[in-house]
Amino acid sequence: MNDEQLIRYSRQIMVPGLDLEGQEKLLASRALIVGLGGLGSPAALYLAAAGVGHLLLADFDSVELTNLQRQILHGTADLGRPKTTSARDRIAALNPDITVDCIDTRLGPARLGELVKQVDIVIDGCDNFATRFAVNAACVAARRPLVSGAVIGMDGQLAVFRPDLDGPCYRCVYADTGEEAQSCAETGVLGPLPGVIGSLQAVEAVKVLTGLGQPLNGRLLVMDALGQNWRRLTLRRDPDCPVCGALAS
Repeated sequence: MNDEQLIRYSRQIMVPGLDLEGQEKLLASRALIVGLGGLGSPAALYLAAAGVGHLLLADFDSVELTNLQRQILHGTADLGRPKTTSARDRIAALNPDITVDCIDTRLGPARLGELVKQVDIVIDGCDNFATRFAVNAACVAARRPLVSGAVIGMDGQLAVFRPDLDGPCYRCVYADTGEEAQSCAETGVLGPLPGVIGSLQAVEAVKVLTGLGQPLNGRLLVMDALGQNWRRLTLRRDPDCPVCGALAS
């Protein structure tokens, strides 16, 4: 690290257990963020601020007015712009140290698999089951850690799936029924809630990348923001899971 980096990350370097070694791991890390909406926005900002050296940002949508109540990567001046472009500019303003690659097209299984193989960790900030299942399958195939978040209404969820440690995968927990997930357009979402869950996704990603503390591996954190209640559930690997069940442990 150069002198400017030592100053920029000084408060983080002081965290017990992270230190210079942990910061250097972050600077050498590559993360894929799928979805630059309510969850991907805070996750991308905090990972960039924390010094994750290379971010791959994937989203094919453009910024709309209804996004701005919760998607803090984007501003009013970004309306109509691709979310990847808006995100890249915001990250560059926050931390020009970071390398950012943008993917602004729909990702098929082959392309998604290629991208996942290129990174050390994947952040799932998407808003539909089809993409979540595809991202999970790619992470299992490449044995990459997956930090998953979800929000709707006043409820949030966070989990860390570790196929690299033979842990349960997303498909072990959620069945593919072919049904569409509830959307914010149908149910609504409290603006700060994705900020809470997306920020926690960044926390867990930093822990996984640096070996700091105890990541939420194989556990599901459930938040009821209306009563400010939190629950933590232990997840089990499904031996009959169609995605990871056939993998040797």
